[in-house]
Amino acid sequence: MALVVVVDYGMGNLRSVEKALTHIGTSDEIKVSGNPADISIADKIVFPGQGAMPDCMKELESRGLIEPIRLVAAKKPLLGICIGLQLLFERSAEGGVDGLGLMSGEVRKFPPNKLDNRGAKFKVPHMGWNTVDICQAHPVFEGIENEECFYFVHSYFVEPVQSEVVIGKTDYINNFTSAVAHKNIVAVQFHPEKSQQAGLRILANFLNWDGRWSG
Repeated sequence: MALVVVVDYGMGNLRSVEKALTHIGTSDEIKVSGNPADISIADKIVFPGQGAMPDCMKELESRGLIEPIRLVAAKKPLLGICIGLQLLFERSAEGGVDGLGLMSGEVRKFPPNKLDNRGAKFKVPHMGWNTVDICQAHPVFEGIENEECFYFVHSYFVEPVQSEVVIGKTDYINNFTSAVAHKNIVAVQFHPEKSQQAGLRILANFLNWDGRWSG
């Protein structure tokens, strides 16, 4: 039985993630914790989040969680969700704040006043259901059809330096990266815990993943 820690740094609807992971029926221990010691001994990490990136980084620093997350992310399976994806990168346009630097790239804001093909303004934040174009096969996408719908809520998106880490893209205002992977790290911009059966499949696949990926 593995210990799966959902990182609590006061910036997300953690109970929804915990409930979704428990609903899968796993035998793993699911623990919501902001204790660095729990994160350090976890077998797997789920790194969710909502809110502004400067506030998230401030909370991670004040709770002494930055280094434990970096150490775990170097060797154990980690799933980033929403801002948990954005925090993995080097820098964000939101407040000009540095992220964890686990992946090369930056976080950008959707451009304002863009019009769709009907002449209506795109709404920011991007909120609601949208499809994911699976660019590369990955264990977390096992059993997921290409162009499956997932639930999004965000105003910023990541621009990775290395294209090979991009495993999913979504078309909204522009064609943005909605899923990334590198070795034992995988992260998604959408909320699997709010994405019904497809989202639960993503979470189940993560729990069953051994952290190996050679894409």
